[in-house]
Amino acid sequence: MSFQSPNLQSLPLLQSGFAKSAQRVCMVSCFNSAPREVEINSNEAYSPLRGVNYTQVTHSMPPEKIEILKSLDGWVEENILVDVKPIEKSWQPSDFLPDPSSEEFDEEVKEIRERSKEITDEHFVALAAEMITEEALPTYQTMLNTLDGVRDETGGSLSPWAVWTRAWTAEENRHGDLLNKYLYLSGRVDMRQVEKTIQYLIGAGMDPQAENNPYLAYIYTSFQERATFISHGNSARLAKKHGDSKLAQICGTIAADEKRHETAYTKIIEKLFEIDPNSTVSALAQMMRKRVTMPSHFMYDGQDNNLYQHLTAVIERLGIYTTGDYADILEYFVGRWNVEMLTGLSSEGRKAQEYVCGLASKIRKMEERSQAKAKQASVVPFSWIFGKEI
Repeated sequence: MSFQSPNLQSLPLLQSGFAKSAQRVCMVSCFNSAPREVEINSNEAYSPLRGVNYTQVTHSMPPEKIEILKSLDGWVEENILVDVKPIEKSWQPSDFLPDPSSEEFDEEVKEIRERSKEITDEHFVALAAEMITEEALPTYQTMLNTLDGVRDETGGSLSPWAVWTRAWTAEENRHGDLLNKYLYLSGRVDMRQVEKTIQYLIGAGMDPQAENNPYLAYIYTSFQERATFISHGNSARLAKKHGDSKLAQICGTIAADEKRHETAYTKIIEKLFEIDPNSTVSALAQMMRKRVTMPSHFMYDGQDNNLYQHLTAVIERLGIYTTGDYADILEYFVGRWNVEMLTGLSSEGRKAQEYVCGLASKIRKMEERSQAKAKQASVVPFSWIFGKEI
């Protein structure tokens, strides 16, 4: 999970076409002190409340490039699948949570609640956003399985590309699971509002504008994994600062996973630069022009039509993920992939190279303005923390 590139406006709310007349029913639970009224719209077909406002481009990669990806099957098996940890040696969410079968369970939950009192409301908004983004994992696997030349054609393909996608998904699945349970036990988050947001988000999907093109998509995932490594790492440091060592351990453990995944995707792009530098540098420039956006850019809680902008302002103020981080990531990859040192490029490739190599400095000029804008953002209520204003 990670956050947006600078100054990207959230996408507009679409007309939903929901029925004007709706039934009201009471959802009764033995665990809730009072039933909640929930509107059930039964007369209209479901339509996601958020979506793209531009013409989508699909299948833009030429057939000969698909053959390049397919030719890398053996390389993926030897160089990418080694970044998957054996399941029996992997951590699981229960390793960090109170054991419900233990007699100490109630006391351990009380300890979580006591520690969490020192965490600010702003940080809980950021943690909820990180968790919600991780919980939208079905969307991300779906996106990867739209990519030409590397998709899982059967759902259980033994292609190294498909094996990697499923293994990556399996490892990522633990992140949202762990954060979800921890935030639930803390008592600081309105879990029903969070759960609604997750449902809205998965129903809306995502569009990184990768055009079914692995060159574009794996540049996107490289950036996103590094951004997630940074944001979870900053959340860990913030939790430690406020005295919650367990939350710091959780966020740090997730950050380490994201770093390992970043390594895998970075190696893929590194290989593409080696064998097809013109197309790869052009893809990098294309993705930078589009901007690498938060994978959950259609986030909505059923109440705040500008939730995405409000959320990113909080995250910028806290220093969990900033415009400066985005520039740092770009500079890191330009160096890691030796973009400045590329030679023998076509005219188009040289233009892409020049654009990419000069972009980080332009983004840094926006950093102070972005921080000032975040500090001046209006005080708004967040449904995830019971409507408290921050």
